[in-house]
Amino acid sequence: MNRQAQAAVLFLTGGAILHTGLTDLYLRYVKAGLRPLLLAAGVVLIATAVATVWYERRSVRAEAHAHREPRVAWLLVLPLLALVMVAPPALGSYSAMRTGTALQKQPWGFADLPASDTGKGTGTGKGTEIVRLSLVDYAGRAAYDHGRSLGNRRIRTAGLVALGSDGTPYLVRMALSCCAADAQPVKIGLTGRTPPVLRPDTWLEVTGTYTARQTRDPVNDGIIPFLDITEAKPVKAPRDPYDESWNG
Repeated sequence: MNRQAQAAVLFLTGGAILHTGLTDLYLRYVKAGLRPLLLAAGVVLIATAVATVWYERRSVRAEAHAHREPRVAWLLVLPLLALVMVAPPALGSYSAMRTGTALQKQPWGFADLPASDTGKGTGTGKGTEIVRLSLVDYAGRAAYDHGRSLGNRRIRTAGLVALGSDGTPYLVRMALSCCAADAQPVKIGLTGRTPPVLRPDTWLEVTGTYTARQTRDPVNDGIIPFLDITEAKPVKAPRDPYDESWNG
């Protein structure tokens, strides 16, 4: 490609990155905290493209040495257009069940439980109280604290439905360290009053209590705790489909 063609590709790349960063589309690729860097990268690429065109037009080199580049080089632009026009789906149950659980390192400790959804009590001793926890938080408490920090509280959490090879239902959140390329699932098994029909890749909000039942992930032998559910209902996928609270 000549300089002007290179500048055009740079400009389109920067524009695609800016479009991604200014919409929720960027959450399909990187964690939310990287948005400022993504926007800055888009601005830098566009500025570089503009500067390239400006310097090229000011160039005093003879045009006799210029030659036409093959038009096939413009096919490099097609992936950029696809990035803008076709939003890829977030990683789902297929990836989750073929990747080992990220729940492998025991945390140093667990914070106090948040206030209940009902707003009653102080967080101890009442089985009727419901506490909303992230799936990652519940999984860690169930696997490594054996439910002691949960007491008799009812837990409400949400995640993506996945089914094991034996039909066991799981609730999953994909955890990011940086971007979707390093995403790993955290899984909890569902037991108790599970819905009679569960479709993979749908989002489910469940309410239940701790159970000592556990299994091992067949991919990496990590712990998969279970939740004994009493209520379940489908919910819309969240704005950010990835859970960022897990640090490995």
